[in-house]
Amino acid sequence: MAPIGVGIIGPGAWASRTHVPVVSASPAFELRAVSTSRRASAQAAAAKYGVPGYDNHRDLLAHPGVDLVVVAVRVRQHFELISAALEAGKMVYSEWPLASGLAEAERLAELAHTAGVRTVVGLQGRYAPEVQHARDLVRDGYVGEVLGTTLVGSGMAWGGEVASHGEGYRFDNSQGATTLTSATLHALDPLHFVLGEFDKVTANLVLGRKKTTVVEDGSAIPVTAADQVALIGTLCSGAAVSVFYRGGASRGDNFRWEINGTDGDLILTADWGNIQVAQLALEGGRGADSRAARVEVPASPDGIPAELAQGPAGNVARLYARFARDLAEGTRTVPDFDLALARHRLIEAVERSSATGTAQPQK
Repeated sequence: MAPIGVGIIGPGAWASRTHVPVVSASPAFELRAVSTSRRASAQAAAAKYGVPGYDNHRDLLAHPGVDLVVVAVRVRQHFELISAALEAGKMVYSEWPLASGLAEAERLAELAHTAGVRTVVGLQGRYAPEVQHARDLVRDGYVGEVLGTTLVGSGMAWGGEVASHGEGYRFDNSQGATTLTSATLHALDPLHFVLGEFDKVTANLVLGRKKTTVVEDGSAIPVTAADQVALIGTLCSGAAVSVFYRGGASRGDNFRWEINGTDGDLILTADWGNIQVAQLALEGGRGADSRAARVEVPASPDGIPAELAQGPAGNVARLYARFARDLAEGTRTVPDFDLALARHRLIEAVERSSATGTAQPQK
């Protein structure tokens, strides 16, 4: 099968460390074009990657060799760019969050169905080998009946300092990339992948820091997005759930996820709080075990090069590999816009619960 032609809108810091090397290393994909918002950066990216570079996304969409459009820019730009790509009949891989709010997500999912094209959303944390193995162990009865799960993490960003004004958008609730929508949802998706969806959820969103310091000039900017996210709920299985995400980093554990059952326990930990890029460790214990011990995780079957597998691009590479398999086999297994819509509905339920103090059903 001929490789799938990829065009990247926003080949900047994140895409240059993930999408570009993954596409370059995969026999199933080929980078065909890039697009930025400025001529100088478009020309620089074109020279760096050896493909056409455009300063207007519509020129990239008109490129006949582009089959899949990757949207790797700020969330507030997603709706315009993704809508245009879908209207052009292109497949779309959107970074998470898909959209700035539920209404936009609903419209993008509708447009994708109308266009009849495949979509992908960058919720790649579920493809970490440790998460995949934990799911297999739970399904195979390692912990018995799941009684409850607790997950505590740090967003790493959204702390007391930010490097530059250009990165300050994360602290603005209207920009759509917050401790809740980004860090917490990136962690919740693997939790639901392993254990199933919420039946009901109650939330408390707290604006702890009222300002943050911009390191480049020492100025302070206001914080309008909640940086302390607390959720409790019940899964459809009946298991209890407790999730807490903090902005910034902790001097203690930055990521710890326990799954507790009638017969055993599983624990996933990491030094970095963002599960989608973290190097995870998996421990477990059951039966007569008095303590949890390291669990050996099978090697990923996707043939990801070692230099990619151990870095931030690892789970992105696994997502691309699964998507390539879906296209070849006619299956639909990767996170798509329908799943993204469900996650945006969860965000709205969390915000509604925090505002009203009431539990929100999720069925």
